[in-house]
Amino acid sequence: MRHNKSSEDYMETILLLSRKLPVVRSIDIATELNFSKPSVSVAMKNLRENDCIVVSQAGFITLTEKGMQIATSIYERHEVLSNWLISLGVDPETATADACEMEHQISDESFQAMKKFIEEHSVSANNHKKEKTAE
Repeated sequence: MRHNKSSEDYMETILLLSRKLPVVRSIDIATELNFSKPSVSVAMKNLRENDCIVVSQAGFITLTEKGMQIATSIYERHEVLSNWLISLGVDPETATADACEMEHQISDESFQAMKKFIEEHSVSANNHKKEKTAE
């Protein structure tokens, strides 16, 4: 099942916040994304209904296995695309913004092909640099 950009952004934000905070709450997400608390509440309800998150009695938000798979996939796309754009000479701020749009639109097939190409060419570029340094 394909999720919309908004729900993917929320799950990615929950993932990133969970890496730096002991617990994630709606207020943390609202603050991070600069969204209103009511907007975040509606989004959390939708994610909960789609089995992407669990919300404890205390209001702590945790990604389910399904939510974690989606969030890590989106985050990987974001990282690969933004790093690739930066390596092409794109300003980091622009690269990050563009990667945020691209990560939601690109098919898995195209992303995997692009990732493979980037990995193969960065390995050959690194080997070429090592060879030049050794000369």
